[in-house]
Amino acid sequence: MADEVGLDLVEIAPDANPPVCKIMDFGKYKYEIAQKAREARQNQTHIVVKEVRMRPKIENHDYETKRAHIEKFLKGGDKVKVTMQFRGREQTRPELGFKLLQRLAEDVALFAFVEFAPKQEGRNMTMVLGPTKKKTEAVAEQRAARKAKELAAAKEEV
Repeated sequence: MADEVGLDLVEIAPDANPPVCKIMDFGKYKYEIAQKAREARQNQTHIVVKEVRMRPKIENHDYETKRAHIEKFLKGGDKVKVTMQFRGREQTRPELGFKLLQRLAEDVALFAFVEFAPKQEGRNMTMVLGPTKKKTEAVAEQRAARKAKELAAAKEEV
């Protein structure tokens, strides 16, 4: 029957009694499976942990710049590890670094939650911020924004 139609006879369940077979185009079936696998690979996300380093005596403008970078990373769906570095006499005042990290957590509360609270480890104090949006959602929003921008540019050309 398969030869008459020009298709392949494919054994679906060889262990069944009687064995189950199906008439189909096997090449097309393999192609569709490969397409689904490729699509699944494209939709995979790799969560990256970005690191931002600061010092307790950071100036306000520098703090704002670092905060903006952290927001950009969080909007992109990545985690951010904020490291407060203490040098010399700064090590005797870890509460200054703790306050600065708390202030940072409050400033980016819209985009992030504190995954690991500030913790002193030798000369460094670290805190990890996780994004409120999942990486897949963030990537989808970025793609949509990029397409909208391209459409707007195309309309201006016409």
